[in-house]
Amino acid sequence: MRVGIIGGGSIARLLLQHIRAGDLGGVEVVAIVGRSDALRGKGLAAEFGVPFVIGVEALLACRPEAVVEAASHEAVHLFGPSLLSAGVALIVLSGGALADDALRETLERAAAQHGALLYVPSGGIGGLDALKAACIAGVDEVTIAVTKPPAAWKGIPYVERLGIDLDRLSAPVTLYDGPARAGVPHFPANVNIAAVLSLAGIGLDRTRLKAVADPKLVHNTHYIDIRGKTGNISIKLENVPSAENPKTALLACYSALAALKAIRASARYGT
Repeated sequence: MRVGIIGGGSIARLLLQHIRAGDLGGVEVVAIVGRSDALRGKGLAAEFGVPFVIGVEALLACRPEAVVEAASHEAVHLFGPSLLSAGVALIVLSGGALADDALRETLERAAAQHGALLYVPSGGIGGLDALKAACIAGVDEVTIAVTKPPAAWKGIPYVERLGIDLDRLSAPVTLYDGPARAGVPHFPANVNIAAVLSLAGIGLDRTRLKAVADPKLVHNTHYIDIRGKTGNISIKLENVPSAENPKTALLACYSALAALKAIRASARYGT
């Protein structure tokens, strides 16, 4: 399978390392794509001996069969519609971008019209298969608390406007508590999982998101609660943060690898 990668961060590096080691079988990275030469993807491409290209047309010229987006919400806007319209499978890791209804509808329509796969992996959480099954019967409530060490929340304009000194916290502080639709855009690199949970379940308006900075945490810890006709589901995930980017869970990085494997699989276990 010919694969393109959008982004040059920790997820892209992990993909390249495992593909080079042969862990995904016959997968070839045909290009890393960016918007300019200044981005770090160019250095990563040189390190792994992979072509670096700029823009969606140059990426399409490399004839990828699937592209992994591991960059940003903006990258989903810039690359997603053109790739799906060209019949290229798209794995979106910045799932929070799909909180934009117009963008999500554009991508879903392009995927349907051109026979391409739009795949949004679970990322740093689990239980989406149970949630989707429960929703068929009826789900009344879904909540997710995204709880991370203070360092993971640094550099976010919304958090800076709150005036919280993240370096001096002595107890957990709630940064946001409300509907996922309003909360996801505040944390573009931190709560993509809340968007994925919402889209797999009862929607962005009915799913409740709580974002918490906790100085006592070592792991990115997420609590998911689902209440409905089939019963109650409670999930706790303690994720090791990526060494390169504390905003990203290591599990989310490996979710990208699992997604690539799933595209090629002739048999699937779970949904």
